[in-house]
Amino acid sequence: MWRDGVSRDLAEAGFTVAATADGVGTAARRAAAVQPDVVLMDMQLLDGTGATATAEVLRVSPHSRVLVLSASAERDDVLEAIKAGATGYLVKSASAAELIDAVRATAAGQPVFTPGLAGLVLGEYRRIATTPPAADEPHRPALTDRETEVLRMVAKGLSAKQIAGRLNLSHRTVENHVQATLRKLQLANRVELTRYAIEQGLE
Repeated sequence: MWRDGVSRDLAEAGFTVAATADGVGTAARRAAAVQPDVVLMDMQLLDGTGATATAEVLRVSPHSRVLVLSASAERDDVLEAIKAGATGYLVKSASAAELIDAVRATAAGQPVFTPGLAGLVLGEYRRIATTPPAADEPHRPALTDRETEVLRMVAKGLSAKQIAGRLNLSHRTVENHVQATLRKLQLANRVELTRYAIEQGLE
């Protein structure tokens, strides 16, 4: 019933719902078949967790973006979803309008979090940033103070326009900082950049 309701909301907003699934195996098979742009993922499935399903979906459909929509706002669930490759995490108390906006943002490659969750995860990983890397860990590239500042804001889900407004910079300058950071870290896009920031405890 919940899946049917979400499907109706998405269809009414103009999205094409390519498939639905109730478990890890079904989700992976259908994602492999339809190669969806965005996958809405619950954290509790019939045969496993949403984190496991996210990893499986992205394995067979690597260009898909996963937005978790879950009743749980527990730190461990959020963390596992992001580590598995989810672009964002929304709790089910979100309104239909918030869900639609989140799906659009996810499709555009923007990380989306229910307010408070991004800070919660960043706080959990703060210790990583202050722990010296082990001898066998790769060297972390040095970012400028401005690049680090922009990276923190990207991790919180701010758009380039919003970051430009907060830092009193031009939109182009912000994009230049983002692109420079992507090159230094050898990352492909903002989603990977956000994941890196979370893992490094930047806030």
